[in-house]
Amino acid sequence: MARQSDMIAKFKGKRRPDNFFKTIGRLLSYYKNCKWEFIIAVLFIIIYSVSVIVAGYQLKGLTVVLEQALEDRAGIHMDSQIAAYTSILIYMGVLYFVSVITNYALNRLMLQCTAVVMAKLRVDLFDRMQELPVSFFDSKTHGELMSYFTNDVDAIREMLNQSITQLMISTVSLIGVVVAMVRLSAPLFLIVLVLGTLVVLITKFIASRSGKNYVKQQKALSKVNGFIEEMMEGQRVVKAFNHEEKVMLDFDERNEELRQVATRASMLATIMGPIMNNLSHIFYALTTTIGVLFGINGELIRKLSENSRFDWQKIGVEGAVLIAFLGFIRQFSNRVSEISQQFNFVLLALAGAERVFSLMDMDPEVDEGTVTLETKEDGSKFWTYIDKEGRTVEVPLVGRIELHDVDFSYDGKKLVLEDVNVYAKKGQKIAFVGSTGAGKTTIINLVNRFYDVVDGEITYDGIDIRDIKKDDLRGTLGMVLQDTHLFTGTVMENIRYGKLDATDEDCIAAAKIANAHYFISHLPEGYQTMLYSDGANLSQGQRQLIAIARAAVAAPVVLILDEATSSIDTRTEKLIESGMDKLMEGRTVFVIAHRLSTVRNSNAIMVLEHGRIIERGDHDDLIRQQGKYYQLYTGAFELS
Repeated sequence: MARQSDMIAKFKGKRRPDNFFKTIGRLLSYYKNCKWEFIIAVLFIIIYSVSVIVAGYQLKGLTVVLEQALEDRAGIHMDSQIAAYTSILIYMGVLYFVSVITNYALNRLMLQCTAVVMAKLRVDLFDRMQELPVSFFDSKTHGELMSYFTNDVDAIREMLNQSITQLMISTVSLIGVVVAMVRLSAPLFLIVLVLGTLVVLITKFIASRSGKNYVKQQKALSKVNGFIEEMMEGQRVVKAFNHEEKVMLDFDERNEELRQVATRASMLATIMGPIMNNLSHIFYALTTTIGVLFGINGELIRKLSENSRFDWQKIGVEGAVLIAFLGFIRQFSNRVSEISQQFNFVLLALAGAERVFSLMDMDPEVDEGTVTLETKEDGSKFWTYIDKEGRTVEVPLVGRIELHDVDFSYDGKKLVLEDVNVYAKKGQKIAFVGSTGAGKTTIINLVNRFYDVVDGEITYDGIDIRDIKKDDLRGTLGMVLQDTHLFTGTVMENIRYGKLDATDEDCIAAAKIANAHYFISHLPEGYQTMLYSDGANLSQGQRQLIAIARAAVAAPVVLILDEATSSIDTRTEKLIESGMDKLMEGRTVFVIAHRLSTVRNSNAIMVLEHGRIIERGDHDDLIRQQGKYYQLYTGAFELS
C-alpha cells in the first residue's frame, strides 16, 4: 500500500517556482530560443534609452544659451548664441530620431521573439502532459487541463507582448536617469532616493499580497472553466432532469469565489498606479520648491558662505540645472508609473507561470522497464532482456497474461481489487462481469500499466510487466473502450490511428472485419469524410464500429474490449459477431460486458464483486453452479 500511496502523493505537491525572481528568470530563459533577436533588441533598448536621456540632458545647455542671450542685451554675441542654440536643437533632433527608429525596431524584434518563446512554452507544456501518467488526468477535469493552455498561457503571452519590453525600457531608462540626475545635482538627488525607497517598500508590500491572490485567482478560474466545460458537455442530461436551477446555483457559487479572489488581486495591483502618480507629483513639487529656494535665495547662501568655513555655495542650484533636473524628475516618475502600470500584468502572468511551471516540474510517468520487444527478420517477435549473469534472454511473444494475487488501491487506503488471480493464454477469451464498481475496468488499467499493482504481480509471457518497457508493452495491446474517442480528421485517418504505417487497403480490410465498411461507403465522401467534435456527425454505434476497426488494423497480440458493443444495437451486434470472432482469432482477448449474451462463448468468465473474483468458469459451468452469474443471466439479479 505504501508504494501506491507514494505514487499518488507524488502529484499532490511538486517543486514550484515560488518567488518572483525565480519565476521571471525561468520565463526569460526561454529567450535563448531567439537569443540573437533578443540581444539585438536589448542593444536597441540601451540605444533608445541613452538617446532619450542625452536629449533631455541637453535642456541644461539650451537653458544656459538662453540665459546668456538674455544677459547679452546688446546682442554682441548673438550670432554665436544662435549657432550654439541651433546646434543643440539639431543634436536633440538627431537623438530623438534615433530613439524613434530604435523603439520601432526593438518592439518588432521583441514581438517576434515573444512568438518564438510562446511556441516553445506551449510545446514544453504539451510534451510534459504527454509524459504524465493517466492518474494525473483522472484527477483533473478537461476544463482544468485546458485552463493551463488558455488562461495561464494567455496571461504569460500578455506579459511578454506588453510588459517585458516596457519593463526593460523603463528599467534601463531609470538607471540612465539616475546617473544623469546625480551628475546634475547630488543634493537634489537625495529627494529622489526617498521616492525610490518608498517605491520599493510599497512594491514589496503589494507584491507579497497581490501575488498570492493572483495564484488563487488562476486556480479558481480553472475550476470555473472545468465546471462550464462539464455542464456544456452534459447539457442534455441537465435539461432531461430539469437541473438548470441547480446548475446555475452551483455555477454562481464557483463564480462568486472567483470574483472575490479576482477583486482582491486586482484591487491591490491597480492601486499601485495612483500611488505612484501621486508620489511623482509630490516629489516634483518638493524638488521644484527646494531647487528654487537654493537657486533664488542667493543672498542667504552667500551670507552663510561668508560666515562659515563650509562652502554653502556648492549646494546652490543654477536655473539651467534645475530645469534639466525637473525634466529628469518627470522622466523618473514616468518610468516608475510605467512599471507600476505593468504591475497588474506581471503579477497575473507570474501566477499563471507558477501553475505552468509547477505542472512542468511534475515527474513524468516512470518507466523502469528493461525488457524490450524485438522483431527478427522472419517477422517473429521476442521479449529481450539481460539476465543477472549478463546473458541475453529471448522469450517468444505469445500473449499469455497472468495475474497473481493482485491487490490494488487508487487512493492508498481502500482496496479496489483484492487477491485477484487470472490466467489467459493465446486464443482464449476471458470475460469479466459484475456490477459497476466491481473492479472490471481496473484490471484492464493494470494490464496496460496505467496504474501499477500495490501487491502481487502481473506477468506477460512469464515476465513481470513492470520490467517491460511501457511503449513495447502497450504496442502489443489493442483496446476498444466504452467511451469511444474520434479525432478531428478523415474516417481513414481515425482507423489508421491504430497503426500509423497501415495502408489504405489495410484500413479498409479492418473496416470490413468490424462491419463498418458498408456505412462508411455510404458517407458523403466515404473514407475521406471529415469527422469533427469527436465524430458528432456519426451515430454512437457508427463511432464504436470505427473504434473496433482501429483496433483491428493494429493487429494486437492481446485484445481488450471494454464494453465495446455497448452502443451497438442488437441487430448490428449480431452482424459484427463473425467479424469480431475473426479479429479475436489466435489472440488473447479480455472482454468486459454488461450484456451477458456477448460473453457466452468465452473460454472463462470471471464474476467480480467488491474487487474479488467470486465465481469463475465457462458459461455452462456457471449456469450449473446457479450462483451470482446464474442470477445475472436469468434476471434474478440485475447488473447495476
